[in-house]
Amino acid sequence: MEKCVLAAVMLCCVLQTAYAIKCWDCRSDNDPKCGDPFDNSTLAITDCHQAPELEHLKGVRPTMCRKIRQKVHGEWRYFRSCAYMGEPGIEGDERFCLMRTGSYNIFMEYCTCNSKDGCNGAALKRSNWLSVCLGTFAVGLIAHFLRQ
Repeated sequence: MEKCVLAAVMLCCVLQTAYAIKCWDCRSDNDPKCGDPFDNSTLAITDCHQAPELEHLKGVRPTMCRKIRQKVHGEWRYFRSCAYMGEPGIEGDERFCLMRTGSYNIFMEYCTCNSKDGCNGAALKRSNWLSVCLGTFAVGLIAHFLRQ
């Protein structure tokens, strides 16, 4: 019976980790390393599951990451955070970002993603295959010890 309870707890932990995305959270006007090129050497990644509920979006939880690139009066600013609404990329393709221009020399680019933790950082450098393989190995190892 104890092994079944342990297995259930481990499964819940694995599922919780799988469904909670982690995103970079910074602003280039406060930290120049948040700009492009992105330098996350001094930043901690944020677990979006722990992000506060927004007063104007009751019951909505962040499920994606977002990077906003904004040019206002010739000055570039970057914002990286958890995203509460929207869709990844354009029509689900994260390689593309939504762009908007306005009067008074304003340009905005919204990039939203949910393909992997930290996807609102620099360009993708590694695949999710490593995470899948490590997760499969961990589950197999737990199953092995539970059988003993």
